[in-house]
Amino acid sequence: MATKKKNDDFSARIAAQNRKARFNYHIEEIIECGLVLTGTEVKSLRNGRASITEAYAAEKNGELYLINANIPIYEAGNRMNHEPKRMRKLLAHRKELDKMLGMTTQKGFTLVPLHIHFNDRGIAKVAIGVGKGKQAHDKRDTIKDRDWKRDKARLMREKF
Repeated sequence: MATKKKNDDFSARIAAQNRKARFNYHIEEIIECGLVLTGTEVKSLRNGRASITEAYAAEKNGELYLINANIPIYEAGNRMNHEPKRMRKLLAHRKELDKMLGMTTQKGFTLVPLHIHFNDRGIAKVAIGVGKGKQAHDKRDTIKDRDWKRDKARLMREKF
């Protein structure tokens, strides 16, 4: 079900990634949740063409859902194929769910999907970050820091 992850070591098994999430939000906490999918959705995810850049997580009737995630239809699927942007239920422990929803009631916090990956057993999981939106000056600082790190690495490479 849902477990807390300190570091993101899923690089080899990532099916979809939200690269803008860390740029647009200060991620306070990351929680790994299960994802309720149909068979054609899993096959489409394994093809690696899914997009979660515009997706978000929200509570509905006491349960957590992934909304606006685009998992394209499976080309080899039959007439029972899935709808690409349907709401998908997220599986999390009640204690973690209550904690996440409690944080979202605070000012400015939201639930942002960071990436969808497959665990060691081949089960699709989604990493949900509890984040607070960055302002324009914070984004400029992020860009400045990223450019400096890149220039510093370039200088160190040239020196040695």
